[in-house]
Amino acid sequence: MASSIFNFLLTFLALSNLVFLSQSQVTSAPFKPGGLALPVFKDSATGLHIANITKRTPQQSIPLLIDLNGKFLWLNCEKNYLSSTYLAPFCHSTQCSRFGSHSCNKCFSTTPRPGCHNNTCAVTTTNPLTSQTATSEVAQDSLSIQSITQSGSNFGPIVTIRHFLFACSPSSLLQGPFPNNVQGVAGLAHGSVSLPIQFASHFGFPRQFSLCLPSSTQKNGAIFFGTSGLNGTQTGNLTYTPIIIGSQGEYFIPVRSIRVNNKPVPLNHSSLISTRTRNFGGAMISTTAPYTALEHSIFTTFTQFFANQSSRISQVNPISPFGLCFNSNVSSSTNVPNIDFVMQNKNVTWTIVGTNSVVEARPGVSCLAFVDGGQNPKAPIVIGVHQLEDNFVEFDLVRSRLGVSSSLLSRNTSCSNFNFTSKS
Repeated sequence: MASSIFNFLLTFLALSNLVFLSQSQVTSAPFKPGGLALPVFKDSATGLHIANITKRTPQQSIPLLIDLNGKFLWLNCEKNYLSSTYLAPFCHSTQCSRFGSHSCNKCFSTTPRPGCHNNTCAVTTTNPLTSQTATSEVAQDSLSIQSITQSGSNFGPIVTIRHFLFACSPSSLLQGPFPNNVQGVAGLAHGSVSLPIQFASHFGFPRQFSLCLPSSTQKNGAIFFGTSGLNGTQTGNLTYTPIIIGSQGEYFIPVRSIRVNNKPVPLNHSSLISTRTRNFGGAMISTTAPYTALEHSIFTTFTQFFANQSSRISQVNPISPFGLCFNSNVSSSTNVPNIDFVMQNKNVTWTIVGTNSVVEARPGVSCLAFVDGGQNPKAPIVIGVHQLEDNFVEFDLVRSRLGVSSSLLSRNTSCSNFNFTSKS
């Protein structure tokens, strides 16, 4: 009898193991995204671009200004930041080291709250529009974002990072010409806690991201992380040039000369050397400068040369902050000459066509969308938002190169063609 019971138990356990093994074999593996996608919108008042990033528990969509050269994500936590998953790492922790924080936060409030805890990491945050700074608390909380499938053919499910690092900042840092309702900044710079680096580290995909900023205020563009968009449809025939990383993680490219109407602008080449990178032709790319800014001597020569090459177009008195304007009632942006930023050699150019080189300053008046950057700018050339719009710009941090499409409008497409509501 005992032997029969024993044999029954052995048989039962064997069958149980078979059932368990068969169930484990059919259980699907956790979803691994092939990349991430973040919708981007153009603010009509400022011309700058905003992303709604989902954070906190329960989840809340938070509008943030896109700052290509921002070191990390920071947002206002001073009022109404409610989240059950918020955590402020202790001073001198690993999280502090990733931020480069070596000081401790001191908060004199009797009631701890997000952004105000003692013995936590302190970090300096900067308003990219005013250069105002403030001391902020290093924090971590959940962040959710749209995924892209491994095949790159479509959008996947929303994925979540439970402990995304960011800075919790005071509301005073939001002073200045921010778009309405923006609560902080999404930093994309080359740094250990910027969005592209944290995403790549968490999901294990390449350190690369791409901008496709819309010129329309009615439809969204996108930022892609870890991939070159959906099926690479926007990336055909990119022109590549080396990326130079500045001391604060900024992105520069080597612009050695400028051509207008395929003719070289007579510039003093020493004026194109960046004091920040010590490299020849240091042009910084920016998503917080509405228009491309040129060092004063470059601006003066370039504007006059462009005017000479556009002599058949009726000119009118310039409207601030621009230096050259046209009567758009008798001409259009398609009539102005192309501008070429010549990079590492004469055959590698970033071509700026009329829609990116001219802007309507008021009804009937269009202006050359370049401004005077003064005598001591951040860089001799700061390529601004208007010149980036409807260009697919890929930042390949693995290969230290930048790829640019020039205007997508010439290919009968734009950066406003991404439908984030469609999934396979």
